[in-house]
Amino acid sequence: MTEEIIQRGVAEIMRDEMVMRDKIIAVLQDGPKTIVEIAESLGCPSHEVMYWVMAMWRYGRIEETAVKPDDDGYFKYRVK
Repeated sequence: MTEEIIQRGVAEIMRDEMVMRDKIIAVLQDGPKTIVEIAESLGCPSHEVMYWVMAMWRYGRIEETAVKPDDDGYFKYRVK
């Protein structure tokens, strides 16, 4: 029997942003991380973490550590 993966909608993901913001900041206290690294630390899908990180970036809570992405194409983020 195959398991069906249910993906949450954008509105549902964004509702969690206030709760996840503090968790993301806690993860970044150990040093800058990529979206993938943050997602692995939180045990959340990286596409959901992308929404939360971009919201935090937009409102100036976090920033990129470099002007260009790393060799794998990822930016690292840190608490501002």
